[in-house]
Amino acid sequence: MMIRDEDLNLLIEELFSLYGYDFSNYAKASLRRRVNRLMVVDRFPSFAELLHRVKRDPDYLTRVVEEFTVNVTEMFRDPGLFRTIRETVLPVLATRPFIRIWHAGCATGEEVYSMAILLEEANLLHKSLLYATDLNPSVIENIKRGIFPMSQMKLYSENYILSGGKQDFSSYYTAKYDWAKFDERLKTKMIVATHNLVSDRSFNEFGLIFCRNVLIYFDKHLQDRVLTLFDSSLEKLGFLVLGARENIRFSGIAGKFRQLDNKEKIWRKIM
Repeated sequence: MMIRDEDLNLLIEELFSLYGYDFSNYAKASLRRRVNRLMVVDRFPSFAELLHRVKRDPDYLTRVVEEFTVNVTEMFRDPGLFRTIRETVLPVLATRPFIRIWHAGCATGEEVYSMAILLEEANLLHKSLLYATDLNPSVIENIKRGIFPMSQMKLYSENYILSGGKQDFSSYYTAKYDWAKFDERLKTKMIVATHNLVSDRSFNEFGLIFCRNVLIYFDKHLQDRVLTLFDSSLEKLGFLVLGARENIRFSGIAGKFRQLDNKEKIWRKIM
């Protein structure tokens, strides 16, 4: 049973008025699919009962937010992109006295650890800070732990090698039962916090910003708002990395950026 537009709008209004989460500019088709999935998985016989649970049970809010904010990621995802960062972006950042990198909408942090490994191998981690932020407080807790499923390490190792990695990938973590715990030295350069791209402001100036596969869930108005936030958060000649299906071509900031490579979604701020 697909929920009606008026029901979806009512849920969005309640989430904002009760808890301050603003999903009003998220793509409606995506939200509708996620609400329908919640109703099936959590066995709500009607939308009214789902809404009642959201209004009466703040703990259930975490479940709704997790469902609304997609957390699909992997280490060195799209290895060609990481190879370009390794070979083209990091040599530029290396010339700076200090490097700040923002991973916006970073989910459980696989991308942040991937970047820390790249910096370590370029001998730049000692003068870098990686800011890892997400709307969902429960997923970013995992970044502080640095623990990922052992079952993923074969894929991550393959991605790492394809990205130009030359070390033994297993040297970066310790295996314990079904889990891989990544080295503390990678974590010491990470600052982890909740940040809402919809409503929160810029909080620093960065040489590199990652925001991959987040904008596809926003409508055009919200995409423009977030891209303007990134523009104001980037140093001149800084770099912006987006997801494979994302683009700045039709945004208000397009004229201030130049795409590095037509294959990879990396832009450099030129003015």
